[in-house]
Amino acid sequence: QALWQVARLSRDAGELYQDQADAVPSPLPEMSEVDRMIADFEGTGLTTGAHPLTYLRPTLSRMGVVPAGLIERLEPGTRVRVAGSVIVRQRPGTAKGVLFVTVEDETGMIQAVVRPDQLERDRQVLVASPGLVIEGILRSKDGSWTIQGERYQALSEVVETPSHDFR
Repeated sequence: QALWQVARLSRDAGELYQDQADAVPSPLPEMSEVDRMIADFEGTGLTTGAHPLTYLRPTLSRMGVVPAGLIERLEPGTRVRVAGSVIVRQRPGTAKGVLFVTVEDETGMIQAVVRPDQLERDRQVLVASPGLVIEGILRSKDGSWTIQGERYQALSEVVETPSHDFR
């Protein structure tokens, strides 16, 4: 209905609608940015607004979570905690049972390497959670940064976004 109202404003309504009163203001409360983001995801599976983790950053910072965009400033071998929406889970047949999980926050992406024994132990969280908090050791090789995961926790506050899962 809003589209019809905007279209009407952009051109002459003509004689047929000349006596029509302007629309009544909505009785619904104004949507917050978070409400709009959630509605976007529910309706389309994406949002053109801020990344969902933008709204969680204060909480994540209190949890000691490092933004993906700052990982390169740390030393390899550092114990880190990252969080993000899972965008890819890969378990290539040539990787000897290793699972690669890529998470994205509002600053970038980081990949975690999950050993087979960890996958067995934390399968439900790793496979079913749309968002994860991953704790582990930071690794760097040839300019590529990864986390050798050790602990995994569901980030239930993350808006569920579809990931591209491959087996």
